[in-house]
Amino acid sequence: MKRPLAALALALTLANLAVNSAPAAAADAAPIGFAAVNALGQNGTTGGAGGPTSTVTNAADFIAAIAATGPRVVRVQGTITLPTGSSDGMYTVSSDKTIIGIGATARIEGGGLNIGVPVDDDVTSPPANAVHNVIVRNLSFSGAADDAINVQMFSHHIWIDHNDLCCGDDGLVDIKRGSDYVTVSWNRTHDHDKTFLLGHDDDNAAQDVGRLRVTYHHNFFDGSDQRNPRVRFGEPVHVYNNYCRNASYCIVSAMNAGLVVENNVFENVNNPGRVDFSGDLGRLVARGNVLVNTHHPIETRGTVVEPRTYYPYTLDAASAVPTVVPAGAGVGKI
Repeated sequence: MKRPLAALALALTLANLAVNSAPAAAADAAPIGFAAVNALGQNGTTGGAGGPTSTVTNAADFIAAIAATGPRVVRVQGTITLPTGSSDGMYTVSSDKTIIGIGATARIEGGGLNIGVPVDDDVTSPPANAVHNVIVRNLSFSGAADDAINVQMFSHHIWIDHNDLCCGDDGLVDIKRGSDYVTVSWNRTHDHDKTFLLGHDDDNAAQDVGRLRVTYHHNFFDGSDQRNPRVRFGEPVHVYNNYCRNASYCIVSAMNAGLVVENNVFENVNNPGRVDFSGDLGRLVARGNVLVNTHHPIETRGTVVEPRTYYPYTLDAASAVPTVVPAGAGVGKI
C-alpha cells in the first residue's frame, strides 16, 4: 500500500496524538530495555565497570583484552583488522567487558565478536559459564568474514549501542541459542543484506523458547535489505522508535515469536512487518507506526506479553523518528 509523500505530515500527526513527543536523549548512560532488567543473577548491564582500562591499537592486544578474565574496559583506537584464519575472524568476548571506540574513527575490520561459549546443541539450560554483562559501543564494523557481532549460547545482559555496521558476509548482529536480556540501540546499519537475526533456526525451540528477550530501539536501518530484525521464538521482543528505509522487508515474526512493534517509521520498503515467513506463524502487535511508500501494511496477529511487564520506557513520537534517529545513531555520538 503506497502512501504519497505529501500526506506524510498528516499521517505522522494522526498516528501520534497520544504519544510523548519529546525526543529521547541519544547518548543513554545505561541501557534501556531488557539489558537493564534484574534477572539471572545480573542487575542490569555494567560491562567492565570497576575493572582496569586498556587502550588497544592492534589485533593481538585487542583479542587478548576482550578474552581476559574479569571486568575490563577495552578502548579501541584507530582501525584494527582481525585475521580470519580458522576462526573466520570471530574472536571470543568474556564476561564483564566494555568494548568501546575512541572518538568517531575506531573500526573493526575483517572479523567480529563472538559473545558466548562454544556451541553445544545438547545444552538446553544456561551453563554456569554463560557469558554475561558485555557492552559494545561506538565502533564501526565492516567486512566481517562471518558475523560482525554474534551473541550465542545463553549469553545474557548484553548492550550493543551506537555502532556503525555494514558490509559483512553474514549477519551484522545475530542473537541466538538461548541468549537473553539484550538491548540493541542507536546503531546504524547500511550496505548489507541480512542484518539482525534473533533465533538460530526453526528447529532450535529447546534452547530458545522462553528466552531471546531483546529490545531494539532507535536503530537506523539505512538501506540494509532484510532482517531488521527477523525473529524466531522470543517473547516479548520490543521494537520501538526505529527508522527502517530502503529495504525489501524490515521485521518478521515467526515460530510463535511475540513482538511489540511501536512508533517506528518504515519508508520505501516492500514489507514493513510480516508474520507469514517460513516456518510457523509468529505474533505481532503494532501501534503508532508510520508507513511511507510501503507496498504492504504491517501484518498483525495474536497477543503478546507487554514489555512494560519487565521495564519502563518512554516512546518518542514517530514524527520525530526520521530526524532524531539518523542524528543520534552510529558512532561519534556518545
